[in-house]
Amino acid sequence: MATDMFLPGSSMIPATLVELSVSCRKLIDADVFSKSDPMCVLFTQDPGSKKWTEFGRTEIIWNNLNPDFVKKFIIHYFFEECQKLKFEIYDVDCKSANLDKHDFLGKLECTLAEIMIANRYVKRLQDDTDSSEAKKNNQQGGPKRDSGVIIVNAEELSSCKEEATMQFCAHQLDKKDFFGKSDPFLTFYRCNEDGSYTVVHRTEVIKRTLNPTWRPFTISIRLLCNGDYDRPIKVECYDWDADGGHDLIGVFLTSLKELSRGRDISNVYECINPKKKEKKKNYKNSGIVDLLSFSVDKVYTFLDYIRGGTQIHCTFAIDFTASNGNPTSPSSLHYISPYNLNPYATSLHAVGNIIQDYDSDKLFPALGFGARLPPTGIVSHEFPLSGTIENPYCEGIQGVIDAYHHTLHSVQLYGPTNFAPCINYVARCASLHQDGNDYFILLILTDGIITDMPQTMEAVVNASKLPMSIIIIGIGDADFEAMEILDGDEVRVSSRGRYAERDIVQFVPMRNFTFSNQGDNSLTIQARLAKEVLEEIPDQFLSYMKKHSIKPKPPLMRQPTISSITSLPASEQ
Repeated sequence: MATDMFLPGSSMIPATLVELSVSCRKLIDADVFSKSDPMCVLFTQDPGSKKWTEFGRTEIIWNNLNPDFVKKFIIHYFFEECQKLKFEIYDVDCKSANLDKHDFLGKLECTLAEIMIANRYVKRLQDDTDSSEAKKNNQQGGPKRDSGVIIVNAEELSSCKEEATMQFCAHQLDKKDFFGKSDPFLTFYRCNEDGSYTVVHRTEVIKRTLNPTWRPFTISIRLLCNGDYDRPIKVECYDWDADGGHDLIGVFLTSLKELSRGRDISNVYECINPKKKEKKKNYKNSGIVDLLSFSVDKVYTFLDYIRGGTQIHCTFAIDFTASNGNPTSPSSLHYISPYNLNPYATSLHAVGNIIQDYDSDKLFPALGFGARLPPTGIVSHEFPLSGTIENPYCEGIQGVIDAYHHTLHSVQLYGPTNFAPCINYVARCASLHQDGNDYFILLILTDGIITDMPQTMEAVVNASKLPMSIIIIGIGDADFEAMEILDGDEVRVSSRGRYAERDIVQFVPMRNFTFSNQGDNSLTIQARLAKEVLEEIPDQFLSYMKKHSIKPKPPLMRQPTISSITSLPASEQ
């Protein structure tokens, strides 16, 4: 069950993977006409700079002051490090990803070691006025009364690489609604090592029925029972209520060992309501829940595909619009200083130095957009920095940077800021290689507001079907609100009634990575930027492979990749 591993770049330090589950009790009711809609955000602290960085967010639980969050935080635990964590609880008021737009309900600061030692870590939530820093600055923000309690459960994760897909239905459930039937849903709980239970999945709600059939769902076996087929799984059936006070219909226990028998008499469960059973002598059950189907499949990791030979190809697209400023002026975002890298070169170094290890030929297409090209002065939104349409490749990341510097001296910065041509360029390349042997990344570096937003959204929707991801790094202090729309973390990008099949866009503003801390240097900034920019790529990569049922190849069966695979046929150029 141990999950110790050696991490790249960690000087061979062993790490243990742990799962943190969060619940809250008696939260502040911040809404006037309903209850709070809580979400938990986890932050980690850098030991050197003391800077807090967002690690992840749970789902939102509507109208609930006692939430049990399904989404878990998976984090590496190092015995030899002081890993400081901060949990913040917010009442979500709108669709914005900006936490300042939501009501702060309380926080907890602790170390990962404290949680691991306690196993079940229970603490009172603090408000802003509880901190010594807030008192020192005479701050009065935040809740002014008991903020409630936070409960954090921790468990070391097994190395189980399987997931289960199952479907349930129910018959003759109790009628809970006065003027109707019931609105049933199922909640699944994993039994913890101390005998307590942690919620791991909720089905959808089916309205106005006593005989529901829920959609099939897939869940990792590690999450469901940590790889232990005999560990109890508790299932509760509820009648959904709009005010969050869901009524318990009944409960039953099972295990993965039982479920793995599939549709069988042993997987027909009586739903028992303890209170009704205690009161009624002739009580039998509150309905029957049947397992309709069950299957187990192996889960493949990003590394499984990389070791099987899948190549990562990165194309760089650089903004040459006039809003960047005159490159000869020190105030320009394109200014080439003899002492420091400008933001564009910093981003190229940061991302490129990591990406290049996954591309065997290390030949990278580099494009520019928004410039007037010599000798005609025609504005182009998709031109090769190499100067040759037939060969847009640069050798290594230094080759990309050299081509970028050369282009600055040969073109006129102009405009507007159009993304669609570069996205479509890489999409055409990706469309020729959809067998899982290759995956494409487009890195767009830009300082401006998108001027072809409808075309860009359509390009993203089309590209979401292909083996590719899009990374956008915002340079400078422009209004990048449109980039958050493309990021699609909250609402999937759509165009003319069609939605993106996958989330393939990651947006990161460069201004978040500055010399704000005394310990920062160029290499530190590049490392932090690369981590933020690339962290979603493995999940986006896997979403494509899973959607298209592509399995990784054994390492010895992979044929060598042909160089310059992103070269387009003449008919496509």
